Amino acid sequence: MILLLFFDSVMIRCIITDIEGTTTSISFVFDVLFPYFRSHLPTLANRTQEPEIASVLADVKAIAKTETGQELDDHAALEQLDAWAKSDRKIAPLKTLQGILWAEGFHSGAFQGHIYDDVPENLQQWHSQDIQLGIYSSGSVGAQKLLFGYSQWGDLTPYFSHYFDLAIGGKRETGSYQAIASTVQCLPDAILFLSDVEAELDAAAAAGLHTLQLVRPGTAASSRHATVNNFDEITAQLPTLGLEQGA
Repeated sequence: MILLLFFDSVMIRCIITDIEGTTTSISFVFDVLFPYFRSHLPTLANRTQEPEIASVLADVKAIAKTETGQELDDHAALEQLDAWAKSDRKIAPLKTLQGILWAEGFHSGAFQGHIYDDVPENLQQWHSQDIQLGIYSSGSVGAQKLLFGYSQWGDLTPYFSHYFDLAIGGKRETGSYQAIASTVQCLPDAILFLSDVEAELDAAAAAGLHTLQLVRPGTAASSRHATVNNFDEITAQLPTLGLEQGA
């Protein structure tokens, strides 16, 4: 007997999930990852010749030139990155550099990725049902793999077939979800998108995806999307969600 997930009588063949506030506590990101990045950012002043770092700084300089007309040196580019980090700007070079520094933190054992305890078992269950699983986060693909690969539950990356970051588009842009549907080779109405952010769910729904909002601690429930409190409810409370069991 195989459990199939249905939503409004359409079989869900792919589940794409956000990270922050959905699989992972916002406090982990803001209290662990962000402070680690900002505290280690100054050390990069001595590493500007490293190819990865130099590439990020070149991108920062190009963006600054376009946005403000300013010509930045390496020191000013690092200061710009710090300013973007303070404002949590969703911009590619910042996310790339965060991924680089967080990789060093994960590899050194400075921290492990926080994953809510209801997530791993459900990922395993969905994966065993041949449902494609993917991540879509503003954090870089590299950072995504680190968080799930070095989680307190061990390596969860084998469950995921797809990873998406800002390279595919902004999370509040309908076109991003259309591109995701094309990449995973599923019709939009066969994809379920999970997030805590209403604007992201709006964009996904506009692209034809099904949506559920995760209402974790500190999240305000949406008035436009169905809500659940944890991953267990997606499968354990199927009637409440309008999901059905199939054979």
